[in-house]
Amino acid sequence: MTIKVGDKIPSVSLKTMDKDGMQTISTDDLFKGKKVVLFALPGAFTPTCSAKHLPGFVQNAAALKGKGIDTIACLSVNDAFVMDAWGKAQNVGDTVLMLADGNADFSKAVGLTMDGTGYGMGTRACRYAMVVDNGVVKTLNVEAPGAFEVSSAEAVLKAL
Repeated sequence: MTIKVGDKIPSVSLKTMDKDGMQTISTDDLFKGKKVVLFALPGAFTPTCSAKHLPGFVQNAAALKGKGIDTIACLSVNDAFVMDAWGKAQNVGDTVLMLADGNADFSKAVGLTMDGTGYGMGTRACRYAMVVDNGVVKTLNVEAPGAFEVSSAEAVLKAL
């Protein structure tokens, strides 16, 4: 069952890297008392994700924060080392929290997975963006397969 507006984010552990190495972050801690934009994409270093999706959120970080967003988070079904390397390659700095959903636990829990086995990628996250306020989904924009229209940083800004 796919998560929808008004639903509470499920409690799942994700991974991220910081100066001290790999860290576990629970969705409970990530979303509690904050307004968060979480955008997900099929894979780090993939063409649309690297050329458009992640860069759009880096470029629009200040505008999103100006609209009351506390955290901007990028999620992909990759490991924390890949997400960290991709963040560095994209010059993300501290503008976007790079989250690894290595086993697709979060993606499965919210019902937003895609089958990438035809591309040798296995189960991946769909391309989407959501605004979550204190753990509750306020907006959810899921892309049609192969599309990049409703989950961009610009689309999220318009919705805020």
